[in-house]
Amino acid sequence: MVTDLPESVPRHVAIIMDGNGRWAEERHRPRLFGHKAGVDSVREVVRTAREIGISVLTLYAFSTENWNRPSGEVRGLMTLLKNYLQAELRTMLQNDIQLRCLGEQAKLPMDVNQILEQTIAETRACRSMVLNLALSYGGRNELVHAVQAIVRKCQEGRLDWRAVSESTINEHLFTAGLPDPDLLIRTGGEHRLSNFLLWQASYTELYFTDTRWPDFKRNDFLHAIHIYHHRQRRYGRTGAQVAGSKEQ
Repeated sequence: MVTDLPESVPRHVAIIMDGNGRWAEERHRPRLFGHKAGVDSVREVVRTAREIGISVLTLYAFSTENWNRPSGEVRGLMTLLKNYLQAELRTMLQNDIQLRCLGEQAKLPMDVNQILEQTIAETRACRSMVLNLALSYGGRNELVHAVQAIVRKCQEGRLDWRAVSESTINEHLFTAGLPDPDLLIRTGGEHRLSNFLLWQASYTELYFTDTRWPDFKRNDFLHAIHIYHHRQRRYGRTGAQVAGSKEQ
């Protein structure tokens, strides 16, 4: 059990919250039962992230591919999202947490979108932590949107195509203005990115655990942070170069 807080924390942590359905099936319960249990883990991880000083927390809540799930499960997920936003607004304000949405927000049901927009507006002035909910999000789709926006600016004469750089692409992503994730956690035992933050995660440290998301709590999160703390991030340099730069 992790009881001590990490010496340093990543600025941005992203999480693929996987395993809700399998967690429920292992207990012979409907899949939505697992999604409901997963909301408790969301609350605990958000609270812990704010407590230890993480600046940005991004949760993969609903992918573009998730629209293909059974309609009853999709409706249940949208209801859980709406209830979560309504229940957590006061907590976000009390803890100075700003909510943002990554993804095609317009595809969400109208009632969910209204609550989401209201929560985003009411927390806009909060500065201690940014909580990104990736909703109707896909990494490839995000890149398509960015490219389309850049091409449109070039066609309109507002941007010279020869000036397009990595920074230009960054500025047109859903995560514009935010640092890339330092650590990406995936629960549930799978070892893939599943179309999540494909551009942003190019140098992100990856942490995989077999723990299903409903069982992933404070100590599990802190353990992942401790593992990250002992990783050496080289960005193409040698280990000796990294060690030397820290000594200077």
